[in-house]
Amino acid sequence: MNIEKEINEITGFKNLELLATQVVEGFISGLHKSPFHGFSAEFAEHKIYNNGESTKHIDWKLYAKTDKLYTKRYEEETNLRCHLILDNSSSMHYPPVKQFGIGSLNKIGFSVLASAAIMNLLKRQRDAVGMSIYSDTYEFYASEKGSERHHHLLLHQLTEALTRTRRQVPTKTYTHLHLIAEKLKRRSLVFLFTDMFQSDAEEEKLFEALQHLKYNKHEVVLFHTYDKEKEIHFDFNNRPKRFVDVETGAHVNLYADTIKASYEEAVAQYFSDLKLKCGQYRIKYVAVDIKESFNKILTTYLVERQKFG
Repeated sequence: MNIEKEINEITGFKNLELLATQVVEGFISGLHKSPFHGFSAEFAEHKIYNNGESTKHIDWKLYAKTDKLYTKRYEEETNLRCHLILDNSSSMHYPPVKQFGIGSLNKIGFSVLASAAIMNLLKRQRDAVGMSIYSDTYEFYASEKGSERHHHLLLHQLTEALTRTRRQVPTKTYTHLHLIAEKLKRRSLVFLFTDMFQSDAEEEKLFEALQHLKYNKHEVVLFHTYDKEKEIHFDFNNRPKRFVDVETGAHVNLYADTIKASYEEAVAQYFSDLKLKCGQYRIKYVAVDIKESFNKILTTYLVERQKFG
């Protein structure tokens, strides 16, 4: 089966679950070429053996095939709690997309499909997942559960996030992260999808909110989503253009080429500083271009899942 072909033939996000399944199956089929060789063979039924655990449930047949220790899992097992956080602010709906598809994604579309793919992996591993979606308001919250009904509720909310009308209003991410930190009572693996659009003053408050999550013993992964072509390389033709802040409505008229070099330099410095600051706060920072595949997202999930204990 040509997974890539099938993905491209699914237009729009009318069946997000099917699309996420296709993405995950394509990813798993490539695992034998990666450091996770052997992980895909019994993906839903096994977990990595950790030193100190009982050897009673080790699958010795799988050990013979992979030279790695795995233990068998059971239906009622839930070893991981994961909470997905989506920034659904106005800036995340850039660039404008008429019809969503695997080859036509903006930042929110990419984040929605990436979240659905992570949920698909969590479902296969029978782990619990919760979700928060925010913009200028706290739009949705659900605690971590593993049921089929809960899974479909979250898929519905992800699909809704794509179609909600965006107003030009500023979003203060840090206010919502503090609320989420208060709601998450049990230690979880937290994935945050955001484009990190905020003022310098708000950035300090954002890291205080991320530290709030860390203080409560959660492991935090920041997926910094962006459109590399437009937002990093400022790749626009050199006709006069009006650039509008999608959150405040403020605008400036200019020729792109006149500021391209200084813009790229400033953005590169911003990314470098952001990565450094995340390292200082012990937050996993992953820069994600929305034009790339989902492999970086799913590989990060696998690595963090194995480390989470």
